[in-house]
Parts: sequence; C-alpha cells; structure tokens
Amino acid sequence: MTIRLLLIRHGASHHSDQGLIAMPRGCTGLTDAGVAQVGALARRLATTGEAADAVALLTSPVRRVRETADLLRPALPVRGVAVAPGLMELVPGAADGLTLARYRAAYGDWDPATLPDRPFAPGGESWHDFLARVRATLDGLAARHDGETVVAVTHAGFIVATLLVAFAIPRPGTGAWLAPAHTGLTAWRVADGRWGLARYNDTAHLASSAPGDEPAAGRTPDAARPLPRTGEGQG
Repeated sequence: MTIRLLLIRHGASHHSDQGLIAMPRGCTGLTDAGVAQVGALARRLATTGEAADAVALLTSPVRRVRETADLLRPALPVRGVAVAPGLMELVPGAADGLTLARYRAAYGDWDPATLPDRPFAPGGESWHDFLARVRATLDGLAARHDGETVVAVTHAGFIVATLLVAFAIPRPGTGAWLAPAHTGLTAWRVADGRWGLARYNDTAHLASSAPGDEPAAGRTPDAARPLPRTGEGQG
C-alpha cells in the first residue's frame, strides 16, 4: 500500500483576529491576507507541477478551509472538491462560535495532558477522540487511494496530530512547539504500510507574496503546542 498525501493548512481567517473558537458554525471565512496566501500557493502549484498527479482534492467542511480548497482547485488536475469531515480540527461542540473568554467562563481551562478523555465542551471531542479520528482518517485515505496522490486542505491542529499519531509521540511529549503556517504544505508518503514524513510546513510561496503570517509578539499561534490548552488548535 502506497499513498502520497499533501496536507495544506487553510489561509489566514477572520476567526483568529476575532479570538473565536470557530468550526462550521462560528467560522466566517478567509481574510484578504488569507486569500493572498492561497493565491501564492496556487501560483506555485500551477508553476511547479508538484501536485500535477493529484487525483483528488479534499477539504474540511469548515468555511475557511473550503474557501482555500476552492481557490486552489484551478491549479490542480481535479474536477471538483470533495468534503471530508475527518479532516476537521478538534470538534469543539457547544463551544463553536464562542470567544476564548466566554469558553473559559463556561467550561474552565481545557488541559488534555491531565484530562485527555474530557470533551472540549458538551458535544465535542476529547483529545483521545481527536487523535483516534486523525488516525482513522489517515488509514482510510491510504486504503482508498493506494498508489495515488491526494491533496487535503485542513487545519493546523489536524496537521500537528498527524505527526503525533504517526510518530507515536508520548503524552505529554517534549513540550516542543509545532506551528504550521497558513497555507504551509506538509507531505506524507506511505510505503509498505509505514508512514514517512517527506516535508513539513513548506512555505516557500510565502517568502515575498503574503506577509503577515507570523503571529504577533507574545501571542500563541494556533495549534502551536503538541498538547494545546484552551482554544489552541482551532487553526
């Protein structure tokens, strides 16, 4: 079994500027800077042909990710975009659309290092639920696309979680920060049933085309830690 899986984080979005936990209900889409970032990546893909053998373009159902995928589609040899719910960020349940302050007031801090089976909020996923879904999504893609290349547009937290499950990083891990940039490209290859990381957070297209991707000083970027605390990972 073999697969080449290209994971792309969505472009910069309004929810980050607004301090919102935003999944399908709370997301209001890409900012102008996010659209520019995606445009830079689309031009890169069209020029380099590095995804010219892609057979499918998948997207999380969240608006900022769907918009990113729609903007990338003309640069890829695919007819359409397929929605794949398994590519979502950790599902926040009742917290979707809340600010971080309102979330903490209602539910307190969320620390999966000590309570990995606690749902983020009622109706949401726990840390263990999320990692299990990510693993199942990866295994499902590998089984359905044996011998093929697939492009999947997703979230920072999903990308971080692929590293955690593929490398079996133990809890609580090393404390190192992982921060996939907006439109950063991460590539996995599977050979003989083993996952191998070919590329992580490749942002060559952002060098001069889409400034402003770095977080402001003192601000924790989305999904920056292997074990996110409240609100991190909503990337």
